[in-house]
Amino acid sequence: MNARTLIMDTHMHTTVSDGTDSPEEILGKVREAGIELFALTDHDGIKGCCDLERILSPSDPAFLAGVEFNSRDNEGKYHILGYGYDPAAKSIVQLVDKARAMRMKKARVRIEELRDRFGFTFPQEETQALFALYNPGKPHIGNLMVKYGYAASKDSAIREYLDKIKTPDSYVGPEEAIKAIRDAGGIPVLAHPPYGSGDELIMGDDLNERVKRLMSFGLEGLEGYYSQYTAKMRDQVLSIAAEYDLYITAGSDYHGRNKMVILGDTGLSEETDRPRGLIRFIERAESLIVKVR
Repeated sequence: MNARTLIMDTHMHTTVSDGTDSPEEILGKVREAGIELFALTDHDGIKGCCDLERILSPSDPAFLAGVEFNSRDNEGKYHILGYGYDPAAKSIVQLVDKARAMRMKKARVRIEELRDRFGFTFPQEETQALFALYNPGKPHIGNLMVKYGYAASKDSAIREYLDKIKTPDSYVGPEEAIKAIRDAGGIPVLAHPPYGSGDELIMGDDLNERVKRLMSFGLEGLEGYYSQYTAKMRDQVLSIAAEYDLYITAGSDYHGRNKMVILGDTGLSEETDRPRGLIRFIERAESLIVKVR
């Protein structure tokens, strides 16, 4: 892989979490887009990576096993990406199981609250299909609300109803997520660092301190190129990564029809002058890509 011209996208979601493309469908789109290095990063799930590994061919783009743990502690909310881990490692398997159990419990509470608090009901076959999903979340419920006329859009369903429902206060901690990824031989990276909880935007000294705190837990990288960054946000993230010699990644955060983001839209082009942290990440990724049998 030529680190100075490589086309990459290391942040995308499938039907294993809140994307609308299956792992097989997303592989086809990655091929069509000419992406040379990619990773599936489903929320709290690695099933898509395991499924994809079984259908990869030697001619396919380089693939990294990925994951995105939604984490929180008393200091804030974080999305911790993990790359190149061993999917069979005990630390990853146990944390995914724990996070999925939390997600299922929250989904049930949301459905019950929509019924009891707002009078929104759904056919039994719809709720059964919802809970049969690998990782049901607010986008799935929001789409269901739109289907039955309870909201004008998925985003308004989340904003006006689902975000107002109190769910069990249980989360994976950022230290726990980072440790699990490292113990499985992977690279922990902070996704879209300036974005906090909801509409919260974290910049300046607050962002610097946030990164330093996560580094104390073992964080190794930052998502330096991202589809929704402004130039100011990107430059600040790259500056912090350079200051602490962190890895840099580039991701679109593609969700298929669930998000207005184009696969491969990372803000990183072939002409971009590649920073040291990005080149280092690509060089390390070469030893961690999934080997096609």
